[in-house]
Amino acid sequence: MRTAMATKFVAWEVPTLEALKGSKVYNLREKLNNGGQMNREEKDWLTEKVNSNTYFKNAVPLQGWRFDFSDVLRTYLVSQYGQWTEYKATDKTGLRRYLYGRIDRIVELQKETL
Repeated sequence: MRTAMATKFVAWEVPTLEALKGSKVYNLREKLNNGGQMNREEKDWLTEKVNSNTYFKNAVPLQGWRFDFSDVLRTYLVSQYGQWTEYKATDKTGLRRYLYGRIDRIVELQKETL
């Protein structure tokens, strides 16, 4: 299934999508759209970018464009320091590399099918 490269999410003028062709997020989305697989470095990078931005849970923002990665991200609940927190990640290894400190438990939530 091919995902749209990016969608504009701001009302003001932004650079064209073509101007972002050299960016890491653009290259990764293009690689996935063409059937490529992510390596460990890309999985870790994507997990960090998705969980550290304040705009989206399933996407990476870049200069007014939203690069959606919901097709490769999974939802996890993490028990850490006595509380449960929800994270999006490519896999458990990427999530463990993103988090700091002792992790008591990681549970993957299954996607609902309608």
